[in-house]
Amino acid sequence: MYRKRDREQLYIEDFMLPFGGKLLADNRWVKLSEMMPWDFIEDIYAENMSEDTGAPAISSRIAFGALYIKENEVLTGERTLEHIAENPYMQYFLGLHAFTPEPLFDPSMMVHFRKRFPAGKIEKINKRIFVKQRDDSDDPPPPNKGKLVLDATCAPADIRYPSDLSLLNEARENLEAIIEELWKHGPRQGHKTPYNRKKARSQYLHVAKQRKPGARRTRTAIGKQLVYVRRGIETIGALLLATGLEVLPERRIERIMVICELFRQQSTMHRDKSHKCEDRIVSLRQPHVRPMVRGKSGRRFEFGQKMALSVVDGYTFIERQSFDNFHEGIGLKESVERYKVLYGCYPEVVQADMIYRNRDNLSYCKSNGIRLSGPKLGRPGKNVEQDRALEKQDSRERNIIEGRNGMAKRRFGLDLIFSILPQTAMTEAALQVLCMNARIWLLCLRLLRFWFPCYCAGAMA
Repeated sequence: MYRKRDREQLYIEDFMLPFGGKLLADNRWVKLSEMMPWDFIEDIYAENMSEDTGAPAISSRIAFGALYIKENEVLTGERTLEHIAENPYMQYFLGLHAFTPEPLFDPSMMVHFRKRFPAGKIEKINKRIFVKQRDDSDDPPPPNKGKLVLDATCAPADIRYPSDLSLLNEARENLEAIIEELWKHGPRQGHKTPYNRKKARSQYLHVAKQRKPGARRTRTAIGKQLVYVRRGIETIGALLLATGLEVLPERRIERIMVICELFRQQSTMHRDKSHKCEDRIVSLRQPHVRPMVRGKSGRRFEFGQKMALSVVDGYTFIERQSFDNFHEGIGLKESVERYKVLYGCYPEVVQADMIYRNRDNLSYCKSNGIRLSGPKLGRPGKNVEQDRALEKQDSRERNIIEGRNGMAKRRFGLDLIFSILPQTAMTEAALQVLCMNARIWLLCLRLLRFWFPCYCAGAMA
């Protein structure tokens, strides 16, 4: 059950502090509390909740505010609650009326909060805050205006670097643990496993501990582990026929299904002497994670979610987000059309790298009066130097999205996503983009207050 809260904004003068004093009006958390569309956030939060049945849920402002604090300060769930209990400004940001040193909820609730704010909803909140709304006046629509910068990046998941041999060894150990659980419910006849566990592990360690094992030796070790995994799957199948599925929890059954798919993929690649397969599993704990070929310096592969991003007026927005690899160049048309819906006109120029310059995109941009950055097709024209200067200018201006990617990864944790579930991991990445935009907004506000104090005082009154 969810009960609507009082939507009136609390004045900072009314916030009660046990040690006396008042909150400062120019604190960042006070400014952020004024910026957030709390009514819109509450409508999203209450969509899947009943107003009549069930226990009252934690308020939307506390739920979303705690998620924002966690990602903005790059904290764990436990550390987030500690910071909230120690900081009155954070408590004001969460909508409390007085300071309280007690934890507001259990840290495990952070997972449920992320589930109640999907990544798509977070992006709607992001655009509601930072996108200029279309003018509803009767004036004719403006011509092409503004610049749209496009690029893609990868948000790596928190997994160890995968190898075929280590994955099969982990699968074998998982199967042995499941056999131990099933053994006490079964007839307890014969051997638990049809192979020697110590021998299986020693064969894995004999190759894994070598600094540079040869390809032939690695292939032989993989073949041996495949045999052990197959025998483990057969043993579990026989035990489940005797005990039934109800003796295992759901997470164990899901792990068995993942291991079976991993065994199928690895067996096919081992038989065909290949290293490629569709929807390749690189983590048993996060089977939704896929390898992304990025070609970066020192990182040929990254393992996580791919994100197509756009930058408009210095703020970053998510165009597409998926754990499956996709070609970002085919999404240019959708990004431009979303720009038109939000701003009321097409952009004057789209600044992107060469992967976006296919014939369909070039034809689409030309038909809508949009200049797509990059060299022109065909022979050089008369104004060669002017065209090259324009290309260099576009390249310099396009660097802003590279800077935003670096800021999101170095400052807000986009370089390593710790959430395990696919929906919560995507929510975490979307929240980090929102926090980055809010930081830029606060920086701009600080500069305005420094250079134009009179204007800012009148605007904030």
